[in-house]
Amino acid sequence: MNISYFQTHTDIDLREAEETFTQLLQHDDLDQYVSNEPACLEPFEHVLSSAILEAYQDPSPSPNTQLFLQRILYRINRLKLFWYDDLENYANENSAFLFSVRTKIDTAWQDWEARNIDIPSLKNLDIKTALRERTAEDLDPEPSQTGLFFRNDMSQIGYRRLLAIASLDGLVEASQLSRVIGGVGNEVQAMLTKILLEEYGGGRLARKHSSFFSAMLTEFGMNTTPEAYFETIPWEVLANINHSFTLCERKRNFLRYIGSLLYFEISVPAAFQNYKTAGERLGFSEKAIGYWDVHIKEDLRHGQWMLNEVALPLINRYEDSAWEIVLGYDQQRFLSTRASQAIAKSIQQAENA
Repeated sequence: MNISYFQTHTDIDLREAEETFTQLLQHDDLDQYVSNEPACLEPFEHVLSSAILEAYQDPSPSPNTQLFLQRILYRINRLKLFWYDDLENYANENSAFLFSVRTKIDTAWQDWEARNIDIPSLKNLDIKTALRERTAEDLDPEPSQTGLFFRNDMSQIGYRRLLAIASLDGLVEASQLSRVIGGVGNEVQAMLTKILLEEYGGGRLARKHSSFFSAMLTEFGMNTTPEAYFETIPWEVLANINHSFTLCERKRNFLRYIGSLLYFEISVPAAFQNYKTAGERLGFSEKAIGYWDVHIKEDLRHGQWMLNEVALPLINRYEDSAWEIVLGYDQQRFLSTRASQAIAKSIQQAENA
């Protein structure tokens, strides 16, 4: 396992703790094992507790500590998706031990993330006006420094690094949406299903959005195996993915998830236009930019559907809690901006190397 991001003695502890956790995931009956051998957990749990304290209480936490926690959380969350691999890999999907680890990290992390949003002020907003203003701004935003870097300065080396990082989500795209559409039928559920079907190519593999991403990787001779570039993923990008799991796996967070998805669908056309323009500037083929192109076209529709056919009707249905849609939107804007900046930094490091 490539774990070159660990450097110091403390980071060696993180490395060993992650290796221990990865091995624990492979036990036939993890809960029975930890019950019979509680001493085997002590080193891991000590590192985990220390990492949580540093990451979410220390004003200047180590990025490696953040990365360790997000990697552990991701390894648990991914068990909620099916990867068409060995069925025994899911033997511990409902492990009480894994649930406890996820809860420890997730609770402290979500409280930490909440400090970035002025939540009390959201409760006093005119929710419909707030969403209309935010979506109008993010549909056609002012160029950011990060966006201009992608558009005008990213090299072919940087473009390959972009694909490597984005592949973690791009090859299993929209999987979190599939987790929330079950239940009672109504107009909102129908629209979410319609969006999911478009993301999944209407049941045609060649038209599924992840297939377009796979084609981009193939065009550059890159590995199309999901998670092939896991070692290159910044913690901020993992946090973005883990946040989606936090929202979609808990029905109490449904309104926050809707706000999060609304931001995604609204903001993607502008963000992906930068990637597409970069690919055109570098002289790449249509296959090498196809994923960006299909999203630019389809998400213009999806954004309006999410606003008018999902978010606004839910405001009428959940008047007292509707502010949570704005919370989800604002949190996702913050997380996505932070992740985009981390991707740009990683690209610059790859280019300088």
